[in-house]
Amino acid sequence: MTKIINKWRFPSPHPDIELSLVTYMAGGLKVKGLLAEPKDVENYDGFLYLRGGIKNVGKVRPGRIVQFASQGFIVFAPFYQGNQGGEGNEDFAGEDREDAFAAFRLLQTHARVKKVHIFGFSRGGVMALLTAIHQPEVASVVTWGGVSDMFLTYEERKDLRRMMKRVIGGTPNKYPERYEYRTPLFELEKLQANVLIIHGEKDHNVSVEHAHRLENRLKELNKNVETWYFRELTHYFPPNKNRKIVVDLTMWMKEQSRISI
Repeated sequence: MTKIINKWRFPSPHPDIELSLVTYMAGGLKVKGLLAEPKDVENYDGFLYLRGGIKNVGKVRPGRIVQFASQGFIVFAPFYQGNQGGEGNEDFAGEDREDAFAAFRLLQTHARVKKVHIFGFSRGGVMALLTAIHQPEVASVVTWGGVSDMFLTYEERKDLRRMMKRVIGGTPNKYPERYEYRTPLFELEKLQANVLIIHGEKDHNVSVEHAHRLENRLKELNKNVETWYFRELTHYFPPNKNRKIVVDLTMWMKEQSRISI
């Protein structure tokens, strides 16, 4: 069970959604995150939002969290360790995966939460898949522009290599086991939840090859996977398209909850 240590009101851009800055324990560290709750007494499914980037790149945005909460979810978005006042150091889907696992349990034990879904964007894709692999009660998983293979990220993103060597400790050639540890493709046999993959085919931040490798491996294992590929889109979708996909993916999540009743 994951307990909230501290909870402070945070300014919300939506009149019907309450935002709170939360401190919780993950892997023995005090980690911070943002919680969004509809201002009523109803019960909702939980939505674990796993951000992309690292450190100040890809920070959790209140408007984005509220966008998902307004679709009828209680949303929690961990900042990951070492960020925004949290203890420890983020290590790119290494031990900071504990932040996601503990955040999942935090939502599970929330008094108003029914089932818990997981959403990962960009680097959050590996976090989402790893969490679902290790938390079999997950209702569904959505990865949007998501990383699935850390070896491929090192190969494709020359601009990230220095950071990856520093955070992970070396190259894939020197420490293949460290990159394998961060690559959920090697553990998908354990995944039970249905998966939705969303990806722009012109994505240069996280190539569509990540989506194809994930889709192919899930199909090899006879897992339930749906794909929404967008031929003309990149890593960041235009606002109108983004809003529509938020509605569509949250409807897909709710459908998974109904299927599993």
